[in-house]
Amino acid sequence: MSESHPDEAPALQLVDVRKYFDNGEVKALDGVNLTVPRGEFLAVTGPSGGGKSTMLHLIAALDRPTSGTVCVGGFDIAHIKDPAAYRREQIGLVFQLHNLLPQLTAAQNVEIAMFGTGLSRTQRRQRALGLLADVDLAGREKRPPTKLSGGERQRVAIARALANEPTLMLADEPTGSLDEHSVDRILALFARLRDERSDLTMVVVTHDKRLAAAADRVVQLRDGRIEQSATRSR
Repeated sequence: MSESHPDEAPALQLVDVRKYFDNGEVKALDGVNLTVPRGEFLAVTGPSGGGKSTMLHLIAALDRPTSGTVCVGGFDIAHIKDPAAYRREQIGLVFQLHNLLPQLTAAQNVEIAMFGTGLSRTQRRQRALGLLADVDLAGREKRPPTKLSGGERQRVAIARALANEPTLMLADEPTGSLDEHSVDRILALFARLRDERSDLTMVVVTHDKRLAAAADRVVQLRDGRIEQSATRSR
């Protein structure tokens, strides 16, 4: 596949991507083709075991496809020499279970994402506090995750994902374990991100119908293949 000029390329492109396990007996992804324009908020739905999380792992270079091409910003990530740097510089990751470090405060959990970026300690601290304020957590910066609600922990995780100004945010069931009020806060935050960060592309795996309804487009992944795609008007 020929690569586009980086400024013209889509945010994300998967071409005939396959991921097999157990010597090919388990086909987690079985020929996925997907193009995500820059700035799109894409929801990926479908039954459990359909390959949704596997797809996110491949995009984040946490795993490699069995075959096919994954391009981010026009660059084939198979050629990445330092996957950790790629994730730190281009990708924001949000998981259902937060993956926050319990011994650190909320601010420190956000700061840790900026280690290795060249920012000073003061700059990391100031940015972390600003991001926590952006997700409505001002005043809770010094609390450890154990002193935060589930929704608050998830908002810390989103702040951490945004710490290095990624071009692509990947979220795996970000509302899966939250109560209705917390889901409302996350929906409002995603809507604000879409409006304020026109350069930010979001790919969200979800079973939450409300979250899917808020996306620009919904694709359904079933048995390792994309079965349906629907665009919603903003």
